[in-house]
Amino acid sequence: MVVNWLRENKVAAGILTVLRLYIGYSWLTAGFHKLTGGFDASGYLKAVIANPVKGPDGAMVYGWYVDFLKHFALPNVDIFNTIVPLGEFLIGLGLILGCLTTAAMFFGLVMNFAFFLAGTVSHIPTDLFIGAIILFAGFNAGRIGLDRWVIPFIRNTPFKGKKTIKQTV
Repeated sequence: MVVNWLRENKVAAGILTVLRLYIGYSWLTAGFHKLTGGFDASGYLKAVIANPVKGPDGAMVYGWYVDFLKHFALPNVDIFNTIVPLGEFLIGLGLILGCLTTAAMFFGLVMNFAFFLAGTVSHIPTDLFIGAIILFAGFNAGRIGLDRWVIPFIRNTPFKGKKTIKQTV
């Protein structure tokens, strides 16, 4: 019932637009400051590896994630120094413009979970909650935005005029 309302109602589209603009601004400004401020993730990665998330018994909770950071992310920090700020900026831009909203929010949630697994809490639970609402709403979240034109174009254009190859037995 709630999901149908989120996906189809025009009032929900208005509320989703406000939520989308709020979280989009947060992503866009975070990415912009990293793009223009000389972002370097190596210090953050080293701190996360040195101080992983621990459970009540003192054992590492996400050992597999710490291994990923230690053996893949840190040695390839130059890649992460590019994709993190650019990803944040593009997620914010997509959400603000309402363009490919569902994809932008999906990748925003992936990044939020990555930060969460690293032990960063901050405003991430709120972002995850709002992001889940936007993701569940699907197309309606970008209805008041460029998705109104982009999504129908994507759905209709790629296969128009293409000849299909008949299979012969």
